Amino acid sequence: MTKLSLTINGRAYGPVDVRDELSMNDFLREYLGMTGTKFGCGAAQCLSCAVIVDAPDGTSYTSPTCITSAASFDGKTIRTVEGHAKDGELSALQKAFIQHFAFQCGYCTAGFLNEGQVLLERLAKAPVKRADLETTIAEALDGHICRCTGYIKYHEAVGDVILADSKRYLAATR
Repeated sequence: MTKLSLTINGRAYGPVDVRDELSMNDFLREYLGMTGTKFGCGAAQCLSCAVIVDAPDGTSYTSPTCITSAASFDGKTIRTVEGHAKDGELSALQKAFIQHFAFQCGYCTAGFLNEGQVLLERLAKAPVKRADLETTIAEALDGHICRCTGYIKYHEAVGDVILADSKRYLAATR
C-alpha cells in the first residue's frame, strides 16, 4: 500500500491508501468517480487516458494513466477533462470541439482536449509563426488515436482557438 496525496483540478485529495499496482486511471474512475478520463488500449498507445500534469516550473505535459500507477502521481498536480470548464462555462477549446463536432463517439476526446490545452499553454509562452501552425498542431496531437478517425476535426478545432486569439498564440511576423 502507498499513501497518495495529490491535487486534481485544483482540489487536494489524500492522503489515501492505494494498492501499489493501482493505475491512475482506476484511481480516478473507481476511487473518485471521475469517469471523463477513459481507459482505451491499456498500453498507453491511444492516449485517451491522458491527463495534464502541471510541473513545478509552470510547464505542463500530458501523461497516460492506464499503465501509470496512481502512486507515481503522489505530490503532483494534475488536471482531468472535468477541470476544463470553469463556473459552468466551457473553455474555448471545448466550445471549438463542439463547433467542429470533434468527438464522434467521444472516447478519445478527453485525451485530445488535454493535449490541445497543453499546446495552447505552451504557445502562450512560446508563440510560433503562422507558417508553422499546422505542423505544430499535428505534432502536438500526434500519438492520440481516434477510433472514428476524426483527426481533422480535432486539428481544426485546436487551430480555430489559436487563430481566434492569434496575438496570444502566434509570433508576430514582419
